[in-house]
Amino acid sequence: MWLETAHVSGVTVVALGRREGGNVRVCRLLVVLGMTIGLVSVGAAASAEPVADHELPFPCGQSWTGTTRSSHSPDKRAIDFNRPDDLGDPVVASAPGVVLTADTVDDSGYGRWVLLDHGNGERSLYAHLKAVFVTSGQRIDLGQQLGKVGSTGNSTGPHLHYEQKQLDTVVWPWFSGVAFTFGSTLPSANCADVPLAANWVRGAAAEPTVFRRRTPARFLFRKPGGGQGARRLGASTDEPVVGDWDGSGHANPGRFRPSSRAFLLKTPAGRVSFRFGLRTDKPVAGDWDGDGSWEVGVWRSSAASFLLRRADGTVSTVVLGATDELPVTGDWDGDGVTDLGTFDPDTATFTLRRVDASGTTWLASVVFGEPGQLPVAGDWDGNGTTDLGTWDRATSTFHQRRAPEPTAPARTRTSVRHGAG
Repeated sequence: MWLETAHVSGVTVVALGRREGGNVRVCRLLVVLGMTIGLVSVGAAASAEPVADHELPFPCGQSWTGTTRSSHSPDKRAIDFNRPDDLGDPVVASAPGVVLTADTVDDSGYGRWVLLDHGNGERSLYAHLKAVFVTSGQRIDLGQQLGKVGSTGNSTGPHLHYEQKQLDTVVWPWFSGVAFTFGSTLPSANCADVPLAANWVRGAAAEPTVFRRRTPARFLFRKPGGGQGARRLGASTDEPVVGDWDGSGHANPGRFRPSSRAFLLKTPAGRVSFRFGLRTDKPVAGDWDGDGSWEVGVWRSSAASFLLRRADGTVSTVVLGATDELPVTGDWDGDGVTDLGTFDPDTATFTLRRVDASGTTWLASVVFGEPGQLPVAGDWDGNGTTDLGTWDRATSTFHQRRAPEPTAPARTRTSVRHGAG
């Protein structure tokens, strides 16, 4: 994609186009008369498309208008996003990354703001937030809520100030593989799936599952005999959690809502809701005491710790992993008690923890998958021991590792396509 400007008799003509093979195809001509609010001729070519695949920093399907002005600080390639009555609306990650800054104090021009690192020197910035839902060092997925639209700092009204950056330089923003046109209104295609695994139906094996970030949200699972099943619960900005809440032998859906710190667990008999954790936490689930019914917990990245909540409300803490890792849970030794683990997406390394009958804690590392993939754990073969897996967003593929136990050599490796990136 390229952008060029020309000045003819006081009129500015802006051409947006795409190079296709050896030919140039003009996609859009924009005529600017004098000063235009929202649409600014920057007098330079748009920057190259980033490596990270960015979507609008708002939930799936919402429409937002992005503007700028010649005096926009720190650069007129920064976007001010608005829609009617937008104060308090969710702001989500435009691409996966690690939090470099999560400023929760309104003491700067940006007010409360978040800066994400997407690798390759690419970053995105979200400013003037009413509230921040993440912490520094935390690994963030596409579509995960970062905070709420506000008017903090040097702001004269509610909006999201957004930048795409190469290190400290603001660059031309791209969304859905297209250079952004300032002044345009676009629907958000930030509709990412979240990979999971759970035993929803007959048999003992877990089914590949995704939580589809829509409103209402849905858990979509691959049926053993083919086809797709669904369970509906939650909204696009919720964090999914699944478990056997009633001890029936099959999974039920749940969600954690960061804004209210509220869990909602659904069973055929009804729903249970309660508050637990912080809005920066990530939910986990497992049978912590081996009684057949699952409980919930949270992974607190700022402390690299699991906080496990039992049915009676008591909480135990387990320190494991590093701040920028992702949590995994499973029964690594087949004793009926859920164990803990973490996954480092940079090295595709699982760190698994189990406690034996004598109370001795064991740690093991298993390398599986490719850097950048997301971790999944499920009993793929139904033998009572949880297996490891990863999900590749680019190909919507689950990669399943089957072994007598996770730390043993793999017997088979299977790839299953399910979900949408």
